[in-house]
Amino acid sequence: MDTLSTRQVYANSWMSVREDGIRRADGSEGVYGVVDKPTYALVIPRDGDRLHLVEQFRYPIGMRRWEFPAGTAPDRADQDPAELAVRELVEETGLRAGRMERIGLLDVAPGMSSQRGHVFLATELVQGEPRREHSEQDMRQAWFTIAEFERMIADGEITDAQSIAAYQLMRLRS
Repeated sequence: MDTLSTRQVYANSWMSVREDGIRRADGSEGVYGVVDKPTYALVIPRDGDRLHLVEQFRYPIGMRRWEFPAGTAPDRADQDPAELAVRELVEETGLRAGRMERIGLLDVAPGMSSQRGHVFLATELVQGEPRREHSEQDMRQAWFTIAEFERMIADGEITDAQSIAAYQLMRLRS
């Protein structure tokens, strides 16, 4: 597939949207709308049989959702995923990991977005104070057993696709 043209149609501090004119292998032309977001890091804080989650209001769906700590660098900047994982864990939970292991890579929505995420498992945790951004002021956090976490998925209380996929990556390593 060849890109014939590209134009940015929207941008803010967290994302941009572009429209690309394309030519397929058979010569036909089309259009792709692409949401560009920077690479993110998602962290699974684990202490034995417990997982640490954060809950926040997700405006696009109008609901509060439990998920693993995750995020991108400010202003769409590139940042080393391992450094980003450390920053997001401390920022959202106050936890510091004695050990941070990269366990996988996720594509958020490859049919419409360029965003990719690196998944880390954080262990040997020490509690400190969160350093949340202003937009995270309503965030809550809590520990859940693995059994509680799985029940919450089954009951539709946890629906964040990245958190569920990251959990599966962790399970595959066990």
